[in-house]
This record gives sequence, C-alpha cells and structure tokens, in this order.
Amino acid sequence: MRRGTSGISCLLAIDKPLGLSSHDVVNRVRRILGERRVGHAGTLDPAASGVLVVGVGQSTRLLGMLTLDDKRYEARIRFGAETSTDDAEGEVTRTAEVPSRLGEPAVAAAVVASLVGPCDQVPPAYSAISIDGKRAYDRARSGEQVELPVRHVTIHEAVLEDVDTTDGLVWTCSLHVSKGTYVRSIARDLGRSMGTAAHLCGLRRTSSGPIGQAGCLTLEELERMSTTEVLAHALDPVEALGLPLRSLSESELEDVRCGRSVPAGQSGNLEQGARVCMVRDGRLHGVWELRGRRLASVATFPDGIVGVRR
Repeated sequence: MRRGTSGISCLLAIDKPLGLSSHDVVNRVRRILGERRVGHAGTLDPAASGVLVVGVGQSTRLLGMLTLDDKRYEARIRFGAETSTDDAEGEVTRTAEVPSRLGEPAVAAAVVASLVGPCDQVPPAYSAISIDGKRAYDRARSGEQVELPVRHVTIHEAVLEDVDTTDGLVWTCSLHVSKGTYVRSIARDLGRSMGTAAHLCGLRRTSSGPIGQAGCLTLEELERMSTTEVLAHALDPVEALGLPLRSLSESELEDVRCGRSVPAGQSGNLEQGARVCMVRDGRLHGVWELRGRRLASVATFPDGIVGVRR
C-alpha cells in the first residue's frame, strides 16, 4: 500500500519480535496501515522482544511527552564469558571459570536481590548513545575504542525466576529499572562482581511505563485487522500520558481545535504550568497547560486521537 495519510491517529502497543529493530517495526506498521506518520518510543535492540509503544498519525507528536521512564524486563544471563556487545550477538572477549556456588538457587536469589537500589553503570560500547554526533555502536564497529561516561540508574526490583544448569549456567531474572538502564551492563557487571564473566543471552521487555504486555498486538495480528479493529485496540492516550483529564464542552472544542485558550474552569487545583488532557467524545484533542487563569495549547490535535476510555 502506498504511504500516505490513513486518517488513523492512535497509540498502539506492539509486541516486537526478535530479529527486528524498532525502526523495522515502524516501517512494518507504516506498510500495514498505509500511514507514513509512524514513530516509536523506547528503543528495543533486535535481540530483544516485547513491549514497544508506537504512535500513528497525529499521535506521533505524543511520543516525546510520554512518561515511560520505568521499564520491566525478563532477562537471561549466561555466565562464563563476556562479549564485545555484552549480549549473545557479540564476539567473546573474555572467558572465566564459573564458581559452582552460583548454580545454587538460594545463592543466586540472594545475589539478584542485592542488585536493588541506585548504582552507577557504564553503558555498552555497542549502544545508540551519541558521541559527538555519531552513535557509539558505529564508532565501535569501525574499530574505535569507545569510552562512555558512567550514568546513575536505579534498579527498583530484581527477582530470580530460574537457574538453568543444563548447558552452562543461565539465570532468568525479572527486573524493574529506571530510565536509561542497560540490562546488558547489569549482566556484564554481575559477572565481574561474582569473580567470573557474564553476558545477556535473552531479553524481553514486559512493560514500558504503565503499558504492559496485555495490550500488545503482534505485527501478524495487526496485519489481519480492519481499521475498526485497530482502533478498538488503541491505547488510552490519557492513561499513557499520566495527566489529568479536562472534559470539553462543544463550544470549547471549537476553541481548542483552533488553538485558542480556554478558561481553566473545572480543571481543579492545578499549579501554574501543569498540563492536562483536553478530551471530548473519547478523543484527545490537545495537551494544554495552565497559564494564569486559562489553559493554553502545548499540542493540539484537531481531529482527535482515539482511545480515551474515561
């Protein structure tokens, strides 16, 4: 189908499959829906699967406003070797003997639980972080020695789910982490702290901010759906934004569509600069903020973004 404007404006949660980049998913959604305006929030590596939030049509303008800071993952960590990419895609750069005690579930559970809290980590050299306008992974692939600055992150929760010793030692862990956390770095650093070596051998994102697996569509499911079915599976943009809702009257809707400010009215006790979602008949028509005693436009969506269920 030729790319153009489909008339669809919504947020979707896609279950990204292994082997595709986040950009590959965007291109697939463009072809399936016939809509050139498609973007994503929260990049996932090709070697990872799971929740990827996609914006279609006018909702691409929401992607930068979404608060998807916290992420949840199911991670598989293999002990015995480090790799150039800190995951199974890279070349082995170091091997080390694995202490037998790490195969004991009680020991493994205690080690994983000890990860919880703030920490400093160095991102993988093969990452999308920009260094003087060039991606770190491009520099690494060209043979440069990449040194990335330490970043401060937080591991909110870490739980051991399984210890597998059938082919070497692999731990499966559930992780809840802050924005900017690299699970590959957690795996690498975990190996080093245990006096051995380790890398990430599997990763699935189970939630991105408030958006979990339950609302996800596979690309195959999306391909089989009618436009009506796609819209029925749209995420609630107000819930995704995490902002208060401001219901609009018919006359206010016309003002909002034209970008004219409206009285704060029923918006409650907002602080100056606080933002609200402007909603009418199940559609988000704008994200506005309090300026004085009026609400003024930050972003306006004249045709509305579908999916509001409140």
